[in-house]
Amino acid sequence: MYQSFNGSAHPLAPKEIAIAAVPEDERVWVPQAKGVWFRPLMLNTMQGQWCNLLRVRRAGILSRHLHPAPVHGYVIKGRWHYLEHDWMAETGSYVFEPPGEIHTLTVPSDVPEMITFFNISGCMVYLDKDNKQIGFEDVFTKIDMCRNHYASVGLGDDFVDQFVR
Repeated sequence: MYQSFNGSAHPLAPKEIAIAAVPEDERVWVPQAKGVWFRPLMLNTMQGQWCNLLRVRRAGILSRHLHPAPVHGYVIKGRWHYLEHDWMAETGSYVFEPPGEIHTLTVPSDVPEMITFFNISGCMVYLDKDNKQIGFEDVFTKIDMCRNHYASVGLGDDFVDQFVR
C-alpha cells in the first residue's frame, strides 16, 4: 500500500525536505534587521509553523517579544540570552520557550556570529518596553519576506516555494 504513496501514509501528505541547513549561497539568508538574517528551512502553512536558522552578526538587543505557542531552539554557533533570565544559551544548548512568556533576545558584545535553529508555531508578537504590541510575524509574513528578498537577489520569487508545506 505505501509504495503507491511514495513512502507516505497518505497521498495528500506534504513532501519531505532534506537540504543543507547552512547554505553555501549567501543569498539564501533573508535579511530581517541590520546584522540579522534568517534562513528558512520549512514554512508550514497548514499549521502556522516555521523552522529557520537565525543568524546574527551584531551585538545587543534584537527584539522583545512573546509567542502564543511553545518555541524550541538549538544553538549551532555562538551564544545569546534573554534579559529576563540568568542563563546563557551557548553552542550546543537546547532552549524551550513556554507560550506567553515575554523575553528580550540579546547577543553579547564578544560574539561575532550567532546561529540558532528555531521551531516556531503561531507567531512572534513584538512588544515595546510597556508590553504594547508593535508588530508581529507569522508563517505568511515570513513567506512574503522570503519571496521579496529572493526576487531582489536573482533567485526568483518562487525560490521560497521549496520550503512551503
